[in-house]
This record gives sequence, C-alpha cells and structure tokens, in this order.
Amino acid sequence: MLKIALATITILLSVVTFIVTVQKNTSDESVSVGPLSVEFLKLPTLTFENDPVPNFNQYKDVIQKKQAFFGYLLPEIKRQNAIIIKEREAVFRLFTLYKEGEGFTSNQQTLFDFLLTKYTVEFDVLNEVVFKELLAKVDVIPEALVLVQAAIESGWGTSRFAIKGYNFFGLWCFKKDCGFVPRQRNDGAVHEVAKFKDLSHAVMTYMRNINRLYAYEDLRAMRQSSFEQGNEASAELLATGLISYSERGQEYIDELLNMLRVNKKYMGLER
Repeated sequence: MLKIALATITILLSVVTFIVTVQKNTSDESVSVGPLSVEFLKLPTLTFENDPVPNFNQYKDVIQKKQAFFGYLLPEIKRQNAIIIKEREAVFRLFTLYKEGEGFTSNQQTLFDFLLTKYTVEFDVLNEVVFKELLAKVDVIPEALVLVQAAIESGWGTSRFAIKGYNFFGLWCFKKDCGFVPRQRNDGAVHEVAKFKDLSHAVMTYMRNINRLYAYEDLRAMRQSSFEQGNEASAELLATGLISYSERGQEYIDELLNMLRVNKKYMGLER
C-alpha cells in the first residue's frame, strides 16, 4: 500500500510540474499564433533533398571532408527540428484548450490525432498525463548528436546505404524489398537496411524513431527532466540514452562521446 501511495504521489507531482511548465511556455510572448491544423506544421522543403548524395571521398583533407559532410546534413536536421518545435507548440496550445474546457474543432482534432499516431501515444481517457507523455516524445534532438550518429553509421557518408538510399543512420526495415539486403546477414534474418526517397524522409524517420520507440525511453526521460528543470538537454547527456541503438552497447556510447568531443568545432553550430 505504501508503495502504491508513493507512486501515486510521484505521478501527481510530475503532472503538477508539467502543468506549471506548460503555463510558463504558453505565456511566453515568443509563441507564434496561427490556425491549429496539420497545415500549421508544414515547412518548405530544401532544394537539394532529392539531389544525389555528394561524393565525400573526393576530399583528401580530413577536416574539409568533415565540414562538407556536416554542412550537407545540418540544414535538414535544423528543418526537422523546426517542424518538431511547431508540433510541440501545437501540443502546448491543444493542452491549453483542453484545460479551459474547450472542445477541439475538426481541424484541431485531426491535428491531435496525427500527433498521437506519429508518436504512438495511446490512451483510454484523455487527461493531463496524455499530454505529458506526448510532450516527452515531441521534442528536438541536439543537432550535434544527430551529426555524429550519422557520421558513425554511414562512414562519413560513404556507405552504399547512404549513397544509394539516403540512409545515414543504419535504419532497418522488415518488409521484403523495403531496402537493401545486407551482405552479411545471419541465417533466418529478414531485416533489410532501409532505403529512403530523399534526405528529408531519412532524417524525419530517424528523429521519429528516437522520439517514439521504447528503446529510447531513457533518452526521452533525461530530456524531459532537463526541460522540467528549465535546462536544455545536451548532446552529451542524451548520447548516454542511446545504449540500445547498437549491439556494441557502452562501447558505442563511448564512441559517440568521443566523436562529439573531437568534431563539434567542425559542425558550424552556433556558439
């Protein structure tokens, strides 16, 4: 009974903290206004997203190669994070409507359903906990972390999966002919390495996976905890939540952290 009571108190405190942070966010004058619909989330695509992947092997200078690789991926990473920011704003605004007892319009309900489906949030009764779970999933991923994962998983953009299918993140799929059959695949395995139609599709899928799959629940918990404390989660912190991304486990985390330490200065990120 004591354990149940403590768990209940923990949940209530978490929800109260969540409501306070939502109120702080929605009172910020920087929050944009506009009709709440799926159209609200759209941003213009980049002009080069369908272009062939650059030949990064052409660079003999290692630093130039790194800068070219980061420079190619960074605009789309920023774009996808910008979409997530709009999605997150939409959740805050929908939660405000819910708190005020206002029902959703048809467009607002369609938007809410879209976000619930995209981030795999299910519920029996709509309440504050549903919005808290959604916001834990609808949040940005540090650009530096995305860049170093892409570098590791694609061999700095030189893997055939990256060159022929925009797959910079080693993502798998499980339907026949959904991608590339790995040259080294265990007997009985059915997975393929996913092939994407363009760079936007690839980066979106990677970010959606991080934000919704159970394997990365720890990463999202760290990020949400940082948010509730008024801090921005760093790439280094969230890297430790990717223990399930690779079979290499802690060795993979150590490589990510080392890559961040060595390569941040080449990424062109704002100081």
